[in-house]
Amino acid sequence: MFLIINFIIILLIIRILFNGKILKSLMEYRWKFLLSFQHIFFLFIFILITYFTENYFLDAAELVWSIILNTFFNIGIYYLVYYYLVPHFYLSNKYPEFILYALICFLVSSLFRILWEPAVFTMDFSREGYHVGFLYNVYISQGIVILVASFLGITKDKFLIEQNVIDLGEEKEQLYLDLLKSKLNPHFLLNTLNNMYANSFTHSEKTPDSILQLSKLLQYIIYDSGKEKISVSQEFSSLKALAALYQLKYNNRLDIMLDIKDLDEFDIVEIPPSLLFTLFENALKHSAIGEEEHSFIRLYCGMERSVLYFKIINTVGKYRTEPVETGYQGLGNEAVVHILNKFYVNQYEFYSGPEDDDRYKIVLKINING
Repeated sequence: MFLIINFIIILLIIRILFNGKILKSLMEYRWKFLLSFQHIFFLFIFILITYFTENYFLDAAELVWSIILNTFFNIGIYYLVYYYLVPHFYLSNKYPEFILYALICFLVSSLFRILWEPAVFTMDFSREGYHVGFLYNVYISQGIVILVASFLGITKDKFLIEQNVIDLGEEKEQLYLDLLKSKLNPHFLLNTLNNMYANSFTHSEKTPDSILQLSKLLQYIIYDSGKEKISVSQEFSSLKALAALYQLKYNNRLDIMLDIKDLDEFDIVEIPPSLLFTLFENALKHSAIGEEEHSFIRLYCGMERSVLYFKIINTVGKYRTEPVETGYQGLGNEAVVHILNKFYVNQYEFYSGPEDDDRYKIVLKINING
């Protein structure tokens, strides 16, 4: 009964080690150490079990030797099951073979102990029932060794498989985000450079500003968009560069108003790149600004009590079937929500929809310190 209780306690502790939130978090980074620790931990428990079960039959000196010999013997059984039977049979879905070989290990190891321990040590079987008690302890001890080795071996491989799935999922997630953070449209780049080239012949005042704004936009797309997070100020710098390039294209006739508060927090607070930039880029695409009269874009951004507030209202093109070419093939709202769910789960509010017949509204609130 004592051995059964110990066995249950071992399994419960091991299960806590594998499923506890704190250690599970550590496992993501220190799993090799923990997988080694489980062997040492079980070895320690096995030594205690051997001590409490063998001390009924042996004196102190022989008890020490019994613990040492049994420990080395069962380390071999433990590793045979852990490193050979589980990977080669259980994980290969050869369950009957696994059960058969595990049973053989149990019977052979138990018989070996039953034969050699009384032959090597002077065991006290004077009291009634001690012979049965000795057999009982041997069978339970060997059963615990094989069951725990099997349990830990199966758990280890399942954990490693889960970790590989998690790693693959994270890689897939990152690849997805990288694809979403698309690069500058080559046609837009070519058209912008051609405009700069044409303006250079007439010494247009637009040329230096065009080069500056295009340089900022290229820096953002090539460098900043590949980072996990950038400051809000960096995001707005690129957003303004895109707006300025668009204004230069239409001789500053576009009705674009950017009401961005000049806050010190924007230099400190970081957000995923392409988040706010994309929402503005989408407004440029679908507003028909520069092509239809009375088209406009109104953008507001501020921050209060650690909540970033971002709003865009734009007109909707009525006669245009194709979205305008902004030069940046950005994300759709679905992808923006995907990014928000990754970085700000339960910390944001996002609304995107028509406000009137000819207007579209986007509102985003992010609790930065949530």
